[in-house]
Amino acid sequence: MGSVPEQRFLPHIAYDSVIFGFSGEQLKILIMEYHNTGMFALPGGFVRVDEPLNDAVRRGLRERTGLDNIYLEQFYTFGSLERYQPEVMETILQANGFAVDDFRWMLDRFISVAYYALINYNKVNAQPDALSDSIKWYPLNDLPPLILDHADIVAKAHRTLQENLERKLVGMNLLPSRFTMKELQKVYEAILGTPLRRTTFQRKMLSLGILKRHEKRYSGKAHKAPYLYSFEGE
Repeated sequence: MGSVPEQRFLPHIAYDSVIFGFSGEQLKILIMEYHNTGMFALPGGFVRVDEPLNDAVRRGLRERTGLDNIYLEQFYTFGSLERYQPEVMETILQANGFAVDDFRWMLDRFISVAYYALINYNKVNAQPDALSDSIKWYPLNDLPPLILDHADIVAKAHRTLQENLERKLVGMNLLPSRFTMKELQKVYEAILGTPLRRTTFQRKMLSLGILKRHEKRYSGKAHKAPYLYSFEGE
């Protein structure tokens, strides 16, 4: 990692990303584990002095997932005094063999701009950062204990995702380009955390005029083959 001079980054500004993926049954997010600490955290980072904030976040997502063109939305800024815990970063640096004095700027108080990302679960090639042993998918309802206020960030991201279901078609970012009505319903149920009545859901989605119907998906009994759909304009 080497010494990273403070002047390369904007002072006191960081970002954290809640990266959502859908496994086919569960809504999951990517969580990092810091080397030799037993500490878990959201993927995040700092903003270079010569790059826009959104570009910094996309850079971080590309490094962690291997993907470009990710659906990304800024949803909140976290800046409470309680999130300022310099001993956490000091522990992480020491556990990785870095001299704390070379990275003293990382121990300052940071305000974090939070984003959520929606990505195709099956296309991710997850890569840990220089301070981490791993970055893995965890079910949203079974996360390890997270550092600082990261649990609050996840909770706020999930609430925002739920609120955006009607306003924004978030399903299109968690599904393949063509999908069945059942697969779309599973995404909605995973986000909302509650089962939906099949006929009611199907009637509502078709009434919106945002789905295009394609051929059936044949995998056995022809009379039971479901139609494939895509979102209009995709």
